[in-house]
Amino acid sequence: MKYSRLYACCMVSLFIGSGANALTVPESGQDNRIEWKMQQNWPTSGKTLDMVNSLDGKFVFMLNDKQQVQVYSNQGQLQGNIPVEEGVSAIDIAPQGETIYLVNNAKETFSSLAVSFIVDIDTAGAPFKGPADAPVTLTLFTDFECPYCRQIIPLLDEVLAKNPKTVKLAFKNMPLKMHKFAEPSAKAALAAQEQGKFWEFHDRLFAEKKLSEQLINKIAADLQLDMPRFEKDMASPENQAKLQKDLVDAQAAGVTGTPTVFINGRTPKQRNLEGFQAMIDEELQKKEKK
Repeated sequence: MKYSRLYACCMVSLFIGSGANALTVPESGQDNRIEWKMQQNWPTSGKTLDMVNSLDGKFVFMLNDKQQVQVYSNQGQLQGNIPVEEGVSAIDIAPQGETIYLVNNAKETFSSLAVSFIVDIDTAGAPFKGPADAPVTLTLFTDFECPYCRQIIPLLDEVLAKNPKTVKLAFKNMPLKMHKFAEPSAKAALAAQEQGKFWEFHDRLFAEKKLSEQLINKIAADLQLDMPRFEKDMASPENQAKLQKDLVDAQAAGVTGTPTVFINGRTPKQRNLEGFQAMIDEELQKKEKK
């Protein structure tokens, strides 16, 4: 994308300055009407031939003279190396880096590569269904007032039924600010988890088309929860910390809407049983090869 390339060109000297010359350049300064300040600086592998930034600023893609595109986080952490043909001399990317475009002047060819990022998501302490030690973890970020989150439940149940020994479903809250009772519902479900009834509470919440404080309390009473304990747990700092952790994890994973599903940190291309199962089978094959 032209924007990302322009941004990258403006920042290139700050991103990849290294060696003796870079050490003599001041990290900040001003000349006439221009001010500058070093933002990042990290060593790279090989001579950089071309580079581009993702539009969201999360990733830097560098083509080097070792026939590689190296992908870095915006903090300089190497995410991986992508091999390319000899002669590739220029790159560009789709806005979020989901596609890399390569120009090979030696062969006079253009090619594109689909790219997906595998993210690490901490599901420790999260409510889950399935074997705790399952080789495949399906992580769901959801909102109790999101109609699409309600619609995906039958699909997830079908996936679990088809993979009873190999798949675990981990639940992560991501209440959207536009939904008034999404956050109270999330806190209520986490409070119910303390009494071993998270999934019962979860199912009741999604069975309702319109949530309210009165309904949340009614569900708790119907499930015969210890109400004083339930109310205390809902308002506890520990409950708020769990919810906040889910939100932080969602942001780190690049989640922007609900429902969002990851399969061992990968985003399925197709949101249907066939698409989910294909990725699950791929993950199981990886485990078998290790």
